[in-house]
Amino acid sequence: MRIGISVLSHSGQSIWQNGLGQNAIFLAAAFRRLPFVREVMLIDAGSERALPCEVERVAPGLRLVTQRDATDEVDVIVEMAGALDCAWLDLMSARGCKVVFCCCGQPYAALVEPAVFDRPGSVQRPDRCDEVWLLPKDRLSIPWMRTLHRCPVHIVPFVWSPAFLEARIAEIARHGVHYGYAAAREAREAAGGGLRVAIFEPNISVVKASSIPMLVCDEAWRMERGAVSAMHVLNTLHMKDHRTMLHLANSLDLVREHRATFHGRHDIAGFMGQHADAVVSHQWNNDQNYAYLDVLYGDYPLIHNSPWLADAGYYYPDFDADAGARQLLAAARGHDAALAAYRARSRAVFDAVDPHSDANLAAYAERLLALGARGGNA
Repeated sequence: MRIGISVLSHSGQSIWQNGLGQNAIFLAAAFRRLPFVREVMLIDAGSERALPCEVERVAPGLRLVTQRDATDEVDVIVEMAGALDCAWLDLMSARGCKVVFCCCGQPYAALVEPAVFDRPGSVQRPDRCDEVWLLPKDRLSIPWMRTLHRCPVHIVPFVWSPAFLEARIAEIARHGVHYGYAAAREAREAAGGGLRVAIFEPNISVVKASSIPMLVCDEAWRMERGAVSAMHVLNTLHMKDHRTMLHLANSLDLVREHRATFHGRHDIAGFMGQHADAVVSHQWNNDQNYAYLDVLYGDYPLIHNSPWLADAGYYYPDFDADAGARQLLAAARGHDAALAAYRARSRAVFDAVDPHSDANLAAYAERLLALGARGGNA
């Protein structure tokens, strides 16, 4: 079996712009381990015909080809990180190739928000594929995705590797910046001992926004001022003049006490290594995120509301800012003493999402073999 996975190259691209580009590489790494897979290649739906240099270091030898060049070289197409031409997909289907749409973003938000908020959205024809693959976080979307795409919808494993993060950690270390909770201890003590909290929500959708984390931090400050020394809210410069954002920010004690800073976009390793030693996050029906795993890998306190990670980090339910604040205080008071147990719980998560684990390889093998055994489009 020869498999092509779509990616999207563009000018000035960084592997840290979103998790989707990394996800495509991790999936390719898993496919390469399957004995019946002859080759895995990347099909470029973008303009540059090149990917960030980290890709070659993490997954050496992955070929990047155009749609035209892939025509005679693939048996299965996984449309994932770049939208492919529907006419080409129709041609490939007519030639017996199987087409999978692997949806890693939050599908309901992707369907509804562009129209509601007058933003660009997908214009791909829904019935272009033989199957849709969803991650476990999106299992509630199976029925309506089946109706929309007119084909079977299946859940596939969420996979992650620290390979890209480790490469970034090594890169910043060469510039004297060190990633990890232990390395941040001296800076934390110099700031008065309180946690310097970072909020990394992208703020481009309601599913991952900074409003609840800001309230969590402020409530923790109100409960115990010494527990929080700073709040860094990233990915907010595009909202800094919006009246609603200003209303929320100016209502917070941390802002009034000049403990809050609002930033643009930064990668986790570079920012945490210089400015923060804890992360507060929030999601809405989007509980599997690479950012959480990057934070846990550094042993930083992760205060989160992801049911998927309920046994790792510091979990608070739903939109409960008060519970989140109490978890932030628990981290401030006891993270150092509990670090070994915290690390062990994180490692259990890493093992479960390893692209090369037997369970994940078996699940993807089963899906690919079933796909190959099917005749025609569903």
